[in-house]
Amino acid sequence: MSSKNHPYASTATNLPDTICYLNGEFCPLREAKISVLDRGFIFGDGVYEVVPLYQGQPFRFEQHMARLDRSLLELRIPNPYSKSEWLNLVQQLASHFAQTTNQKVEHTQQIIYIQISRGVAPRDHAMPADCVPTVFMMANPFKPVSPEIRATGVKCVSAHDFRWEKAHIKSTSLLGAVFARQISADVGATETIMFRGDYLSEASSSNVWIVKNGTVFAPPKDHLILEGIRYGLIDEMCKAQSIPFVLRKITKEEVFSADEVLLSSASKEVLPVSHIDDRLVGLHTTHAGKPGPIYKKLHLAYQSFVDASCNSH
Repeated sequence: MSSKNHPYASTATNLPDTICYLNGEFCPLREAKISVLDRGFIFGDGVYEVVPLYQGQPFRFEQHMARLDRSLLELRIPNPYSKSEWLNLVQQLASHFAQTTNQKVEHTQQIIYIQISRGVAPRDHAMPADCVPTVFMMANPFKPVSPEIRATGVKCVSAHDFRWEKAHIKSTSLLGAVFARQISADVGATETIMFRGDYLSEASSSNVWIVKNGTVFAPPKDHLILEGIRYGLIDEMCKAQSIPFVLRKITKEEVFSADEVLLSSASKEVLPVSHIDDRLVGLHTTHAGKPGPIYKKLHLAYQSFVDASCNSH
């Protein structure tokens, strides 16, 4: 079969008509190519970051770069750029994206995806010492959660956390997360909340928080979860709102009996959960199955932090 008749050959034409960054050059996304021997393709041997931009300004950029450094250090991949060089690349890519959408960059909300693989080498499980990292970046529109969804909350399902025990690395090896997310996708739910044994870990692509008697709880920051950038942010927001904040191990029973359950991520920001496994969240409260008072405070605080970040530039 010729390549042009291959059943998947046409998929490249369905890619967005935007500019990406690959190994030192900006180019159309549909024209970007890497070697089939890139270890990111062969092994998932790489890391990534997702940086939200509000009004064209990177949000919590310092924290994203710190986590990128931690992930690269764990994988023994040298960071190819300094923090100022990363910022320059993010700003250039954001400007290119704005141009392709005929907008001013300061009027756009974007998600910048950054991926660094170990690079190209003959296939061997051992880490080669002389690889040049492959750097890829692309921009996508930031699609905020609709007010209608925020007003009702989202449905989730629970599952055993079957992933590896280095979840603290923001690795491109995401098959475990793909399987976890599909569990909820198959039943029309938004997320899969996972437990290692009897204890809460995280969701497939979100951190998970519970509220009990006015206190916000989250699992400790260890190797079993990815420390989302919102970990530090929610801590700061709770302090600003005088809301008690505690990191400790959380049992499954505590999750199902919580007054509120929240999700957080770059794209979800902070999002209320209405149901888990068809059971109402906060069943014993006056807001059963609906967003609760702590969520509402944190959502408003989040917007204030975003506004302050945008106005500081």
